[in-house]
Amino acid sequence: MGRLRKKHNWKGRQQNEAKPAPAAHKEADVVVELDTAVLKGVDESNALVLPATKTKNQKAVQPVCKKKPLTKKQRKNLEKVLEQKEKKARRADVLNKLAEVQLPESEMKLLYTTSKLGTGDKLYQTKSSAPVKISSLSGANRKRKRRREDEGENESEVDSSEEEKSGESDSSEEEEEDETRQDVSEKAKPSEKVAQQEDEKPKVVEVKEEKKPAVFIPVDRLPEIQEARLKLPVLAEEQVIMEAVRENEFVVLCGETGSGKTTQIPQFLYEAGYASAGGIIGVTEPRRVAAVSMSHRVAKEMNLSTGVVSFQIRYEGNVTKDTKIKFMTDGVLLKEIQKDFLLQKYSVIVIDEAHERSVYTDILIGLLSRIVPLRNKKGLPMKLLIMSATLRVEDFTENKRLFRTSPPVISVEARQFPVTVHFNKHTAMEDYTGEAFRKTCKIHRMLPPGGILVFLTGQAEVHSVCRRLRKAFPYRGSVQHTDAEDTSEELRKFKKVNKKKTVSLPRIDLDNYSALPVDEGDEDRQAGIDDDAEEGSDLDLDLGDNPEDAEEKADPSIPLYVLPLYSLLAPEQQAKVFRPPPPQARLCVVATNVAETSLTIPGIKYVVDCGRVKKRFYDKVTGVSSFRVTWISQASANQRAGRAGRTEPGHCYRLYSSAVFSDFSLFSEAEITRRPVEDLVLQMKDLNIEKVVNFPFPTPPSSEALVSAERLLVSLGALEEPPRQGRARLSCPITPLGRAMAAFPVAPRYAKMLALGRQQGCMPYVITIVAAMTVREIFEELDRQASSEQESSKLAGRKARFVQMRRLWAGQGPSLLLGDLMVMLGAVGACEFAGCMPSFCEENGLRYKAMLEIRRLRGQLTNAVNAVCSDMGVCVDSKMAPPTESQVVCLRQIVLAGLGDHLARRVQAEEMLDPKWRNGYKTPLLDDPVFIHPSSALHKTLPEFVVYQEVMETTKMYMKGVCAVQPDWIPKLIPQYCHFSGPEKNPAPWYCPHSGRVRSQQQSTFFRIGWKLPAIELDHPEGIERYKLFAKFLLEGQVCASGCPTHLLSSPSTMLKTWAKLQPRTEALLEALVSEKVDNRDSLEAAWEKNGKYLLSAYCQWIPESLHQEVMKSWPPI
Repeated sequence: MGRLRKKHNWKGRQQNEAKPAPAAHKEADVVVELDTAVLKGVDESNALVLPATKTKNQKAVQPVCKKKPLTKKQRKNLEKVLEQKEKKARRADVLNKLAEVQLPESEMKLLYTTSKLGTGDKLYQTKSSAPVKISSLSGANRKRKRRREDEGENESEVDSSEEEKSGESDSSEEEEEDETRQDVSEKAKPSEKVAQQEDEKPKVVEVKEEKKPAVFIPVDRLPEIQEARLKLPVLAEEQVIMEAVRENEFVVLCGETGSGKTTQIPQFLYEAGYASAGGIIGVTEPRRVAAVSMSHRVAKEMNLSTGVVSFQIRYEGNVTKDTKIKFMTDGVLLKEIQKDFLLQKYSVIVIDEAHERSVYTDILIGLLSRIVPLRNKKGLPMKLLIMSATLRVEDFTENKRLFRTSPPVISVEARQFPVTVHFNKHTAMEDYTGEAFRKTCKIHRMLPPGGILVFLTGQAEVHSVCRRLRKAFPYRGSVQHTDAEDTSEELRKFKKVNKKKTVSLPRIDLDNYSALPVDEGDEDRQAGIDDDAEEGSDLDLDLGDNPEDAEEKADPSIPLYVLPLYSLLAPEQQAKVFRPPPPQARLCVVATNVAETSLTIPGIKYVVDCGRVKKRFYDKVTGVSSFRVTWISQASANQRAGRAGRTEPGHCYRLYSSAVFSDFSLFSEAEITRRPVEDLVLQMKDLNIEKVVNFPFPTPPSSEALVSAERLLVSLGALEEPPRQGRARLSCPITPLGRAMAAFPVAPRYAKMLALGRQQGCMPYVITIVAAMTVREIFEELDRQASSEQESSKLAGRKARFVQMRRLWAGQGPSLLLGDLMVMLGAVGACEFAGCMPSFCEENGLRYKAMLEIRRLRGQLTNAVNAVCSDMGVCVDSKMAPPTESQVVCLRQIVLAGLGDHLARRVQAEEMLDPKWRNGYKTPLLDDPVFIHPSSALHKTLPEFVVYQEVMETTKMYMKGVCAVQPDWIPKLIPQYCHFSGPEKNPAPWYCPHSGRVRSQQQSTFFRIGWKLPAIELDHPEGIERYKLFAKFLLEGQVCASGCPTHLLSSPSTMLKTWAKLQPRTEALLEALVSEKVDNRDSLEAAWEKNGKYLLSAYCQWIPESLHQEVMKSWPPI
């Protein structure tokens, strides 16, 4: 070891010895020979010039040995090291060049390998942000090697160190190739270690990234359903959709109409195991028809029972404890949030058809944007999917108040079948129903088989076009619809026409065939059609207008199976559109926009779009509602066109030009921006959301609507009044009455009526009236035009019968003053007494579907009332007797308390600016008068004051749901809408022994309009005057029977004198009353319970001193 150490830094030593050694020795010899005393400044301490003792004993330095040449083994090892370094450098260059052209990580996430479909594994693994660990063992080895090198070990050890370096480079290379490998312990058997770590790698990924193993629930589908399902475009995106759902809390899915998203997404989630751990997959639909039909469709596709795939709408459902997929309306889920805010039984919520932007959809999205993160924090993971065919994505992705991080948007572009869109050259501005009728006739006459779907705006238009189509193309099979025109007499006439005239069908060359129907003015498209067909197409303009001509132009040889579809139609009639049409007859469905959403009517190939929709508009200031026919949006037009491509390639014929279409708005206006929101504000307050203005609405309502809603709720007593100083609107807390009102699934005004319905046993009647007011259109409308004299006389007879029944239900005397509400009450009672039979409803002009809905709502409200007031014990009585006179008066007062802001007064003679205002009524917020509808029970009575359910604007502004009220009830029942003057001097204020309060008579006026109301008895206004009056009545003995009113030193009226302050006794009594805020009998008794000697000293000043002991013994004088 010593020999080896001498070699350490031998190059440095060689440089020191490079000087000539003999010269140095000569100098040393000279210094030794000289006499040290002769040299000046040199002594023994100067070691720099003294010769060293070691130099004398130093041996001759051996000649430096030259470096030995490398052996073969060393040279090979060195070449390997250099070669690996070059490989590293080249690999780094290649990686840098690849990084320049590499896709971003967001796109790499969407790349998958087909070999891993269904396993849940991704082809692309994102790099972990954690740094790669370095093996502590290998680091220790490196340190040990450095020490050995520093100590200068032999060549064999140098060789071994070089081998270890090569081993380290190999390990680093392996770490770069496999990023998930982190620990490299030993390199003795590298091939075995690599194989072992590759086997362990999937386990490590599973533990770190997936807390639970991949779940796949098999579904046993029928072969034909599976074959049809595989053709849906959304199925190709299953892996992408499910990966997005797995990695994100919120996902927005835009799938075109016909892509199959509504039926397949719940199945994807079911197969991925989201319903296997006890959770439910909830799917919300905007309409009841869609929720029911989709649940049946998905259950059929999955080959499961309706107990597993169920539905729940407002009044009915088939949900069981085994339910895994639940279709429901938006309102049902909102009610469940009120009971369970975290929705703990749901694992996924799917909001379908979000483009409709209904109020409940917007509220649900806002609530779920907060519920889902809360669930994930609590360890109860939950997902939210928002689906629509046409969606304004910016409302969700760019709304930072709604989603802090933008949710991923997945688009399913392809529609199942292509749809060709055809525009009209000219737009029919007025007679669009006639244009729809003519277009349908041409499609039926000239185009190949396929169902026709016609979009119109309302129920009356649907029945009108259905009637005309049935006359033009009568179908003589089973009765399509129970309308008056489908009679055996008309069928007999059709047979006669068939014998007289034979109709020849047009010859169509299929090789040169145009899918476009013949339009007016398009002469080039009429080539190849004979004169009869051309004449018939022109004469179709007047079909159905003239009864005599209709019989001649009817064509029974090509029957058309015509069915109506609208929301108010009976369920059994709605279900007809989903059944296959009769043989040799083409299906034609005439519908409102109810058929625009996720309903799939089988066999539809042609869509006729009038481009209009009837919407309900509310005036934000006056609250007047009106139905207006307006243009649809481009998104709705595309949605309607998509109905034609659900089962086969189709065509959409738009009854407007492309220029008109370009003027349409891109998307429909959110419903929350055009309707009152007081019911939503109350529901949010019940959820403890005090500042509604801060709620994350996708599209927030206007601040005016929120302010007016809170003002109404404050006046109803549902919210506390805002402080007078700060005037902090939009943050009023809810009251106990408001919480009770929120438990009822009706509007706040009606909920206030239910809260007051306990008086005089009126609760069953209030529940029935509220249910009838909530369900719209309970009476049939017979204002349609008759097509024949026979039908006209039949309609006239039915109208007379209906008017007679309404008069009977309205009653006479006090019952008549309840007005339209008494008619509703009588109609519901009579229908329930008869068993709610369809025949009874048809005979008496009642809508059977509305009666069923009222029955269900009565049951729901009865349960809610019993839940709020457990001691009520209300039940639904089918044999309910009519209300008594006193109950009718009480019902009128309850209606006034709920509808106080809907008060109207008959126009006075001095206010009649126009003769047209005769028999009109003035309301506080409207400048123009409103009128009682001719069909109302109070149309001839014309009371001075009435309350109304709502104002509908048609030819005039008519009040609906009118009830008469007494003027003196107004300041008593709705004082929040009245302004009161000071108490009148004549009569003077008095003490009421029943209430124990000071009362006075006061004048009042209504609201800001200043209607003068009768003077009424009210509690004396708060202030010092009320304390003085109470002291006066206390001294007179009216408050307490015992006392000494006859032995007073001064008259009790002294309390009211202007000079009363001059007497100490008056000030002492007044100060004692004010200090404890005692101005009525109840507060006085409470003060005596707290302090038995209260008022004793002040009262003793009013009586002689001789009576003090007697008064003290009997105090307090209760």
